[in-house]
This record gives sequence, C-alpha cells and structure tokens, in this order.
Amino acid sequence: MRKYSYQLKGLLAGLFFSILSIAGFAQGRVVKNINNGWKYLEKPYTKVDQAKSDERWQQIDLPHSWNCEDATDLEPGYRRSASWYRKTLNFSELSDGKRYFLYFEGANITTDVYVNDVRAGGHVGGYVGFEVELTKYLKSGDNEIMVRVDNGYDKEVIPSQKSDFFIYGGITRDVWLKEVSNTFISQIKVQTPKVSVKSAQTQVDLHLSGNLAKKSAIHLMLLDPKGKQVYESYKSLNKSDLSMDFKLPNPILWDVNAPNLYTLKVAYQVSGKTVDEVSEKIGYRWFEFKEHGPFYLNGKRLLLRGTHRHEEHAGVGPAMSNAMHRKDMEDIKNMGANFVRLGHYSQDPEVYKACDELGILVWDELPWCRGGVGNQQWKDNTSRLLKEMINQNYNHPSVIIWSLGNEIYWLPDFEDINSTEAMNEFLSELNDIAHSMDPGRKTAIRKYYEGSHIVDVFSPSIWSGWYSGTYKNYEQVINKSIEEYPHFLHMEYGGSSHLGRHTENPINGDGLVNPDEWEEPVNQIETSNVAKNGDWSENYIVDLFDWYLHVSETNPKLTGNAQWAFKDFGTPLRPENDIPYMNQKGVVDRAGHPKDAYYVFKSYWSDVPFAYIESHTWTERSGPKGKSRNVCVFSNAAKVELFLNGKSLGVKERDIQQYPACGLNWDIEFVEGENKLEAVGYAGDSQVKDNLMVNYTYEQSGSPEELKLSYELLENDHIMVTATAMDSHGKRSLDYQEKIYFQCLAGGTTFKNMGTPTGSEVIAMANGQASIEVVPDSAESELVMTVLNQNFKGEFLQIKMTDIGKTTSDSR
Repeated sequence: MRKYSYQLKGLLAGLFFSILSIAGFAQGRVVKNINNGWKYLEKPYTKVDQAKSDERWQQIDLPHSWNCEDATDLEPGYRRSASWYRKTLNFSELSDGKRYFLYFEGANITTDVYVNDVRAGGHVGGYVGFEVELTKYLKSGDNEIMVRVDNGYDKEVIPSQKSDFFIYGGITRDVWLKEVSNTFISQIKVQTPKVSVKSAQTQVDLHLSGNLAKKSAIHLMLLDPKGKQVYESYKSLNKSDLSMDFKLPNPILWDVNAPNLYTLKVAYQVSGKTVDEVSEKIGYRWFEFKEHGPFYLNGKRLLLRGTHRHEEHAGVGPAMSNAMHRKDMEDIKNMGANFVRLGHYSQDPEVYKACDELGILVWDELPWCRGGVGNQQWKDNTSRLLKEMINQNYNHPSVIIWSLGNEIYWLPDFEDINSTEAMNEFLSELNDIAHSMDPGRKTAIRKYYEGSHIVDVFSPSIWSGWYSGTYKNYEQVINKSIEEYPHFLHMEYGGSSHLGRHTENPINGDGLVNPDEWEEPVNQIETSNVAKNGDWSENYIVDLFDWYLHVSETNPKLTGNAQWAFKDFGTPLRPENDIPYMNQKGVVDRAGHPKDAYYVFKSYWSDVPFAYIESHTWTERSGPKGKSRNVCVFSNAAKVELFLNGKSLGVKERDIQQYPACGLNWDIEFVEGENKLEAVGYAGDSQVKDNLMVNYTYEQSGSPEELKLSYELLENDHIMVTATAMDSHGKRSLDYQEKIYFQCLAGGTTFKNMGTPTGSEVIAMANGQASIEVVPDSAESELVMTVLNQNFKGEFLQIKMTDIGKTTSDSR
C-alpha cells in the first residue's frame, strides 16, 4: 500500500469542530464554509493533469457522494473507484503572518489534496475529519484546489468490505477554509476527572502550533449555561503545551433531561493583544456502570433507552445536510431515547453537537466491523483512526463509550493471521490506547466473546425473536447476561418490517423455532428463524418491541439496551429484501417517516402525552362476522378510552406489567363497512386523541386476478401512483405480498433508488398494495405508467396532467 505523508494534526481535529460557529470571532482567525461551487469528475485518473484535461466536469455542491443512488438502484454492486473534485479559491492578498488550512469533516475513503498541481496532503480512512495545510502552495489571486477521493476495495482500511452497509464514496461532509495567525491554538482537551454536586475539577490541556512570541499568555474564561462568567484565569506561556486546572463550585450538571452546557473561551495573547481565540462547549457530569448492575448518571440510576444510527438518507445517501443530521437526532429524542450507538463509525460533527444539546448519551464506534485482524499496515491504519476518533470527539459530554469494534472476528480478510491470540493482542492494544488517551470514559465491543474480558463494557449478540429463538425468552437471556458479564449493555435487537404490511394473526415464534436459542448464529442458512420464516409485518415487530420494553423497563439490574436501527438503511448484502438493498429494521423508513414501532417506543419512553391507534397504515381489514379483533392503543397517558363508531368501549388504565400495550388493548367486533375508531388519552387535566377509519369486510378476498392502477395528486404537484391487487370480485387481495415492477413509459420520472416505500421501482406489496411517486415532465405532459410482475403481464395507466382535476384515475 502506498505511504502517505499525513498533514493531519490529530490533536487539532477535535478543536476544529468547536470553532466553526464562531468564524471571525477573533481578528486572527477566520473560518469559512466552502461547500458551494465545486466541480466533479467521475473518472479514476491517477494524475492531476489527466483530470484537468478532461472536459466532462459537472457543477455540484458539497456534501456529495457518487453512490447516492447507484448503491440502491436495481443493478448489483455500486461504484467503488475514484473521482475528482475541483474548486478555485481566490486570495487577493496573502499575509506572511497567516497560515491557511482546508478542513474536511469526512471523505471516503482515501483522499489526496492538490494545490496548484502540487500534492499538499491527504488522509486514509473515512468517517473522521482531517485537515491539510495550504500555506506554502498558495499564491496571490486564483488558486486551484483538486481533490481525489477513492472508495475502491482496500482490505487494509477499516471497515471491512464484508460489512452489512454501503461504504459510500465522496466528500460526504462539510469542507472549511481556515485562516489563522502563524502561531495559533491547535488543541483544547478538557478533562473533568472529578465531578460532584458540590464541585467540578476541570483540567484544560492546550497545544499551540508555531513559534511563541515573547510575552505570550493564555486568557481563559468559563461562562455558565446562561452566559454568566464564572471563572477567569491568565497564565504566561513559555512553551507550546500548557495545562490549566481549576475547581468550579456547585456546577450546573449536564443530564439527559437538562443538557446544560458551559462555554470555555481561550485566547492566545501577545503583549496583551489577542492573536487567536477559540471557544468550546463543555458539560459537567459523572457516570458509572455498576458491577453486574445498572448505569448511574450523576449519582442516580438511569436506564439507557437507546437506538442506533447509520449516516444516510433517501436520495442523498451519506451526503446529508446539517439540518438532516439534526432532524434525525431530534426524532430520536422525541421518541424518548436518551442513548444512541453510532454504528458502525464516527459520524458528522452535527450529530455530536445535537447529542450534547438535546441530552443523548453516545456510544462512539471505531469502524472495525468484521474482517478480523490484518497485517501491520492494517494495524497502523486502525490504531491511527482510533486516536483520531478520540481526539476529534473528546470534549463532547454526551460521549461515554469508545467502542473498539463490532463483529470483528467475522469473515476475516487476512485468514492466515486470525487466531484468537492475535485478535486479543491487538484488541488489548486498542483498549490501552483508548484508556491512556481518555481515562474518564469506558471502552466496549459487541459480539466478540473471546475479548469480552478485555474491554470495560460488553454486548453479546441477542436477537431473540428474529435471528434466533422467540422474543418471549428475552428476560431469561438478559438475566443470564447480567450475571455473566460484569458490565453488560445490550446492543442490537429488533427485526425487519415492511411499512403497511399487516396480518390478523401475527406469529410469535411458538412452534416455529427453538425458543431457548438467543444468540445470532454465524451461519444462518442452517438455522430456522423468524427472519427467514416470518411475515415481516409491522404487527410482529410491534409485538416484539412491546415485549422487550415490557421486560427491560421493569428489570432493576439492567443497564439498558439499544434497538437496531432507528432508520432503514442501504446494504449491498440484501438485494432480495422487500425493498431491494435495504435493511428494513428501522422504526422509521429511509426518508424518516415513522412506522408503527416508533410509537411503541414513544409510549414507554416519551413524557409528551400522545395516543396512537395501531395502525394508520391498516385501514382495510377482513374477517368472519362475529370474530373479535384485538386493537392496541399505544399511549403514555395514565388512562385511555376507546370509542367504536361513537360508542365507548370502556376506559383502561395503563399498567406496564400488562401486555400488550401496557394493557391498553380492546377486543372489538367490527361492523361491515366503515368503522370509526377514536382513542382518548387522559393525562392529568389534558386529553390526547387519535382517530382511525377502518373499512372491514366479512368476506375474505381471493387470489388476485389483476393489478389495478390509480393515482392522486400530491401537494408538491407530484403524482402518487398506486397498484392494487384485486380478486375476481373486485376486492383487494389483502394477503398478496409478491414483488411488483413499476415503470414510467412517458411523461415523467419515477422516484427510484430512494430505498423507501414510495421510492423504489421494484417493491414487495403490503397487503396487496404498493405505490410510487412520479414527477411529471410538465403541467401539460401525459404520464403513461405500467406495473407488472411474473403473474401479471402489464397494466397501464394514462394521466393527462391538463385533466388532473377532472378525474381521479384512468386505468386500463
């Protein structure tokens, strides 16, 4: 592998995040976002002059990924190669007293940066930030920046190519231009080794880059969460490294319910004049994992209520805006979660900022995901990336765990060196690095049993009810794990669900699988499980989560757990899923729209009163006359009353000891035709309500005879085209769930490659129905749509946009 002369300052990386929001804060420092106005060339040239001579450059803005759609299109594989980015920066005047840097929040995977045709620096490894100094390569006037990014196969760089997620290529996060004085603050590391209600010990370690002038000093100020100055200190400087210690009385603590943040301001001064100044948000808190017991934050027991997040979104892949990142974290918090595992890699700086501000504890993870242990170059890359991750995210009070990897022994890339001894030796090395760099946080790993004794916190692989066993044995399994592992924290549970798919008789695994199994097997081909034999309905996953929460919320010894995963995400390993290439284990879809499961978690975790009738995507149901159906209302209200067609079915009290829905469920008999359900939750003096209309028939539908197409006009002037499987009597075939294939033959473009329930041209039906969003070419165009599969040779729909208000559908 080619050797790189890294311009990355690992200690500098962590500081950079704190200064982005204060561009121009001091005269000597200017930080500017330069996301806009780049050019992109999708060619894997190895030399600058080759790329410059190509005329096929396209105008783009950052963040950007060339895999935003091809990863989730219907063709196997996705582009794993190199591309070029290009931008002109103009410097009307260059000062000898200034230094200039480019900071990349993230680029996947290997990056080379050229300034005026000369290589200025680079980085190997995605998911962490790095910077390149431009100073000696710049000239007055226009300067051309060329960036080559390569996400090609390279087994010496983690994560392994065998991981269950896409390794997207591109400059996938923000890029910043930084101008500083010749001597500037390049690192702030804030430690709070001892915190209590009465006092908080604070140690600020500083590093300055450049030559110190005479009469150099540091001016430090601390502002409380309301902006009031609570501490100030001056200290003379005679070397580049400095530590400043102080004790703060009666600190305002950072907590998941009160995420109080202090502001630390540090100025470098020469002869009393400020040359450079930076600001950092910090928080005071302490935590403890009790031996074979629960988690404590600030001296009080806190059940970790968690989920996981992959960094991607429909249509853009990993190239998410800061607003998108923030929205994800707000939705996680609104669900009631207080903990998130960032799987399986460090994520955008906006995510950590949001967790600090919202009160979400973080498990940050090194992307050692599968692949085993590698050669020396692999080890050097991996240990360096761990150091960069810790330095980058060190000052965030939300981070409590540095995870050293996930499923690290699976599918080794270097098969001749993967003994348990070799794995444990390197894992121990990483563990020592993490503890030496940060003695105040814990290390962890998931699903590597042979190394469970090496790290502080361990998670076995418990997938009861999906990849093994039944969900009903969850309590037995976690009690066993609590006793077996000194600090047990359960990462990953759940299962896939296809939005809108429902069944009147959801399975529970009884008689289907061995109920005593709980660990995910290495070879799933040899195992019978719900993942293979289940129906992927929303009902089953609702029941599974309801049971898990019913157990975990009442276990006094449990540290906590984290559901996998918050949002559906793309993966090359699942082309046969109901939405091809999507892992559908999210409680929201890839565009962030909630599934029923989202409300199950909210009912256990959220303090904001609400009520939700299961399910808003289940409006067509059938069954024999006189057959009662159980209807659940998920709510955090103390009492809930359910009405059917205006008649009260009684008030029930919420009781977490009861299952399902904490006792908020009613057996009802639907009338044939329309049934109006209304739930009223009584939360103190206030009420919360939810309504649902269900069309019920006493006749079971038959096998489908045709696919019928219909459409509706959306608020964004797009068209939603829906295919419905109809039986010979014109009834919707509610049990039909085969894949169908949409195509727009003329007049518009389908939303495809989105990986969402309305953004894929190939999708499995949910209760005999599926939809796709279509963008018309113009207000005068005529859309021609078709849908087909092996059983149906094609159905067509013509839509004249000029007649859109005159008719609802024209299927033939």
